[in-house]
Amino acid sequence: MGIKQSFFLAVKSLLTSKVRAVLTMLGIIIGVAAVIVIISLGDGMTKMMNDQFESMGANLIQVQVWDFGSSRSVSPEDMYEVMERNPKYLKAVTPYVSVGSMSVHSEEETFTPKSIMGGSEDYASIQNITLERGRFLQYIDVLRQQKVCVIGSYINKEYYDGDALGKTLGLGGYNYTIVGVLTESAESRKGTDDDQIIIPYTNAMYLSGNRVQGYLFTGASKETATISRSILENRLLKIFGDDDYYMVVTSAEMLDMMNTMMGTMMTVLVAIAAISLLVGGIGIMNIMLVSVSERTREIGIRKSLGAKRKDIRGQFIIEAGTTSAIGGVIGIGLGLLMANGAGALIGSMDGADGFTAVPSVSAIAVAFGVSVGVGIVFGYLPANKAAKLNPIDALRYE
Repeated sequence: MGIKQSFFLAVKSLLTSKVRAVLTMLGIIIGVAAVIVIISLGDGMTKMMNDQFESMGANLIQVQVWDFGSSRSVSPEDMYEVMERNPKYLKAVTPYVSVGSMSVHSEEETFTPKSIMGGSEDYASIQNITLERGRFLQYIDVLRQQKVCVIGSYINKEYYDGDALGKTLGLGGYNYTIVGVLTESAESRKGTDDDQIIIPYTNAMYLSGNRVQGYLFTGASKETATISRSILENRLLKIFGDDDYYMVVTSAEMLDMMNTMMGTMMTVLVAIAAISLLVGGIGIMNIMLVSVSERTREIGIRKSLGAKRKDIRGQFIIEAGTTSAIGGVIGIGLGLLMANGAGALIGSMDGADGFTAVPSVSAIAVAFGVSVGVGIVFGYLPANKAAKLNPIDALRYE
């Protein structure tokens, strides 16, 4: 019996007992679908993070400082001095200060924005922020702690009817004049980057307890990022005398760390999902053992007519592989539907703009190949049992 004929017999056997066939393939279907969903969402998350890091620029260098427990501290003046002394490697710097959750008063109501950030006049260029209307913060605003701010498009539309420029908002007991409105970046939804307020970092330091959380630098080029980082690390080590109080990382390093973490997490999740494939393989083996018992007389007749062991073994292995292959195809279809649905749901959530599930052709191919392999491996034992049956005993079996 050829492979083609064995395949058609396998399909005929599955159609004869549809419910049993579905139950047999269920573990394979769930396992393949789970693997595709996890890999698609993981690849989508990786792509979104890569896009976000690319939008920040390849020359970004972030400095975080936690000087609790140290008698020394870093001031914005220290970081500006480093930049001015190394113009070949450092082009711009901005302290950044997160004020945290704080109520803000518009002219008619009170609300709590997603974030209130403090930055310098270079904050927009370093973060690739653009303005729809008005202007950004200026050096004089930072120097004199002037009560001015820039707001996101959501705040502009929701609380000022799209006409916030020149109006005021109450923050920390002071009235801040709105001098700029950011360009819409997240469909003007609450909880996104369109729901933020940016003020001079000198004002933010006052509101947050006179602390700067970190600094953002723009390096001269991607090629000199390592030198730029070393310059900053040397300066910080000279101030603190210990590298436990700070961290300097480039955007490329941040991206590598995130990709490594995502890769590890994906490996663990795929391994967990693959347990379903193992369960599915055991299910196929059990059903094939039952099938061998049910078809013992058929096996005896074929052997009496000259069928060899390899023919019987091949027939049952092909049946097991066919069962798992059909389950794999169904699992692929189900996985793609679930991945697209989950991707659309996550993409609609606040803070996940630009997220889409990315079904990988290689992932689909691997999942399908593994499903077929599982069927063949777990189908070998029943197939071998069938091949070793004595034809006389098989013919007497009832």
